[in-house]
Amino acid sequence: MEFDILLPTAVFFLTAVSVLLYQRFKERFTSVFGGEKITVRDAVLMVVFMGLMVTAIVFIPKRAVEVLFISAYSYMMFSFTYILLKKWYVAILPPILLILFYTFYWELLIFNIFVIVFAIMIPIYLGTLFSWKTTWIFAALLTLMDVIQVYGTGFMGESATKMIELKLPVALLIYTFPGGKMIGLGLGDLFLAGLLAVQTALKEGRKAGILTAVMIGIAVFIFEVVLFNTMFVEFFPATIVVVAGWIAGIGVTRLIHSKR
Repeated sequence: MEFDILLPTAVFFLTAVSVLLYQRFKERFTSVFGGEKITVRDAVLMVVFMGLMVTAIVFIPKRAVEVLFISAYSYMMFSFTYILLKKWYVAILPPILLILFYTFYWELLIFNIFVIVFAIMIPIYLGTLFSWKTTWIFAALLTLMDVIQVYGTGFMGESATKMIELKLPVALLIYTFPGGKMIGLGLGDLFLAGLLAVQTALKEGRKAGILTAVMIGIAVFIFEVVLFNTMFVEFFPATIVVVAGWIAGIGVTRLIHSKR
């Protein structure tokens, strides 16, 4: 039986770190956004925009995709660092490093380091904008969009392939252990895992957030066992796996609370 422990461990680690760092820096981001929350309409529009972007990337010239993503990543790194440190001359360093590494020395290790940074940074950056209600709606709609774009249109696979060929940090690419197969998990899936764990921690407490990270990691492990031993698909809507792990985490948390 084939299995992998490296990707599930990485997913757990990144998700748990997002929870811990969000609680550490929550007040800074709350003060910046003034306590404003994303509405249901905003959540719907976000998912629609993400779906349109997946489609557009298939047809946009490669150079334009490259410029668009590096610009967006650079802006996010600058604003995130500036919110934390309040020093613009320090905040400009991460985007400069990203551009320099991407241009001159873009090895797999560096690629994955930036993916890890974004996977932790984005849930912390956006976590304060979501409420428990909009989190459920956003997760459901994002999963639906993911399924449609993977199996309905096929654009998710085409856009992912295009961005990976451009070496854009849009997926964590690692070798399974044991086995040594290359496997990837999209940055959007990692962001969703972090967001769900962060919101669970806000709702049920930090331990519940960490437990959610554990259950999402277990869900990824189970999915890989099924994938490696019964079927092979090049692309799969991993948001289903993430949401399944999240729901399992909530269920275990509620069960523990009821016993107490």
